[in-house]
Amino acid sequence: MDISDEELRRHVYTLAGDIGERNVYRPRALQAASDYIESEWTAQGYTVERQVYQVGDVLCANLEVNVPGRSRPTDIILLGAHYDSVRGGPGANDNGSGVAALMAISRRCRSLQLGATLRFVAFVNEEPPFFAGKEMGSAVYAGAARDRADRIRLMLSLETIGYYGNEPGSQQYPPLFRHFYPDRGNFIAFVANLRSRRAMLETVAAFRAHSAFPCQHVATFGFVPGVSWSDHLSFWRQGYPALMVTDTALYRYPFYHLATDTPDRLNYPAMAEVARGLCGAAAKLAH
Repeated sequence: MDISDEELRRHVYTLAGDIGERNVYRPRALQAASDYIESEWTAQGYTVERQVYQVGDVLCANLEVNVPGRSRPTDIILLGAHYDSVRGGPGANDNGSGVAALMAISRRCRSLQLGATLRFVAFVNEEPPFFAGKEMGSAVYAGAARDRADRIRLMLSLETIGYYGNEPGSQQYPPLFRHFYPDRGNFIAFVANLRSRRAMLETVAAFRAHSAFPCQHVATFGFVPGVSWSDHLSFWRQGYPALMVTDTALYRYPFYHLATDTPDRLNYPAMAEVARGLCGAAAKLAH
C-alpha cells in the first residue's frame, strides 16, 4: 500500500480544520484529537496503549501502537509526533503534518515482518507552556520508558513537515548555517545533537535509499535555536539517540505558531514523498 497526498490531506483537515486548536485550554478539542488518532489506529488493526496523566483538571494521554519485532523484539525504533497545537492556532503544519505522516506510515508498516519492534507514539502537550517541562507528554513518556529500561535504539520526532518551496531566499537559518546549506526551502531536514550523529547518518542513508526527495542533515549543539525544539529533546535527556525530522518550521514557514497555520498552506504531494521515504527508512532501520 502506498501513501497518498489525499490520505495526508484527510488527516490534516480533520485535525486542524474540523477539530482545530487543540490543547489543555480547549480540552474537548484535545480529547477529540486523541479519539481520532486512536480510532484511526484501531481501524488499522492496532491495539492502542494509552499513557494517561493529569494536568490541572484535564486528563491527557500519550498514545502508542507497536509492530512487534520477530528476531529482536526488545530493540525499538520509535517514530513520534505531538498532536496538540499552540494556543490560538489550528496547528496544520505544527503538527498536524507530523501526525498525518505518523498515521500513514503506521498503516503501511502494519503487516511488515521486521527484526526490531517499530513503535509509533502520538504525544500530548509539546507546545508552551509545557515544552521542556515535566508535564510535556514526551517527557512523561521518555521518563517512563527509561524506568522500564526500554531499549529504544532510535527516536524520530516528526515535527512540522508540510511546507516546501523553490523560491530563492525561501529558507532561513540560525547564524552561520546559511553559509553551508541551500537558500531554497525545498528539502526535508534531519537534525540531531552530537551524541546522535551516527544514528542520524544511518537514518539519512536509509531515507535516501528509499526516496529521491531532497534532504539535508546536521548534528550540532542542542543550544542552537530550533535544534532541540520538539519531542526528541525528552529522549536526549534520558540518554536515548534521537533526532528531529522537519521542514525547519520558523526558518521557512511564515505561519509558524499563528492562527493562519491552516490546512490549505501545506504541500501534500511533497509531504507524501517525505512520508514514503520515512516509511522505507523506518522499515530498513528496524531490519
